[in-house]
Amino acid sequence: MKKFLTDYVDPGRVPKRRLYSGAEMPAIGLGTFGSDHVSAAEIAEAVKGAVEVGYRHFDCASVYRNEDAIGAVLEGILPREELWITSKLWNDKHGEDDVIPSCRQSLADLRLDYLDMYLVHWPFPNFHPPGCGVDQRSPDAQPYIHENFMRTWRQMERLVDLGLTRHIGTSNMTIAKLKLLLRDARIKPAVNEMELHPHFQQPELFEFVRANGIEPIGYSPIGSPNRPERDRTPDDTVDIEDPVIAGIAERHGIHPAVVCVKWAVQRGQTPIPLSTKRRNYLANLQGTVE
Repeated sequence: MKKFLTDYVDPGRVPKRRLYSGAEMPAIGLGTFGSDHVSAAEIAEAVKGAVEVGYRHFDCASVYRNEDAIGAVLEGILPREELWITSKLWNDKHGEDDVIPSCRQSLADLRLDYLDMYLVHWPFPNFHPPGCGVDQRSPDAQPYIHENFMRTWRQMERLVDLGLTRHIGTSNMTIAKLKLLLRDARIKPAVNEMELHPHFQQPELFEFVRANGIEPIGYSPIGSPNRPERDRTPDDTVDIEDPVIAGIAERHGIHPAVVCVKWAVQRGQTPIPLSTKRRNYLANLQGTVE
């Protein structure tokens, strides 16, 4: 494997994405969704280690149930302005009276005065119990109703007005839903977070968001080779086992995961890979500047 010369990457060398506001967001972040197999303490330790090696962008969410642990390690670790912290509004907090308190709770857990980005995690106000499978359906599930979503979005806009977040954005939105939101929003979404990796490139959605001044953030940038069995389907493929990706990695002496992350950055999306292993999250970051 390729040997890098240092175990630290100068954050100034990491590519940035300029948002329509003029703010610059680091073009790689550390994801913090540990699913069933990574504890809050392990995620928090990875965040601490990631800061030490040069990460400044961290993608969080209330539903991940680890923001309090992350906040404990981030508190005082660096000047606030050097960090980019995202959190997300969960599905059961879409009510007009729930949005602002939910954001305030994330701020309290993360021990922050403001967020850099706050996203609506999913466009549907539906509850998914922990551990549910991909085929589970709630009897109370609701379709996307734009008028209801806009009530939520108006409260998201208030978060900006109140100074609780610098930017707001969406996650898991389709083109049709984004068109409606762009038509009706006072503050348009700065980003759309969505699944993006070499085996799932979503080209139409990717091009749409970029054409409309929305930055694409890609979760699962190496696919999800370790996803729980309940979330797997027979058609799943593993990006890092792709012979083309593996061949590129072999020629460069790096892990195939680093190829996927580098591809994402070069394509123009912001990957947020998760690893709790220092050698892996360091290699991902190093790959963006080599």
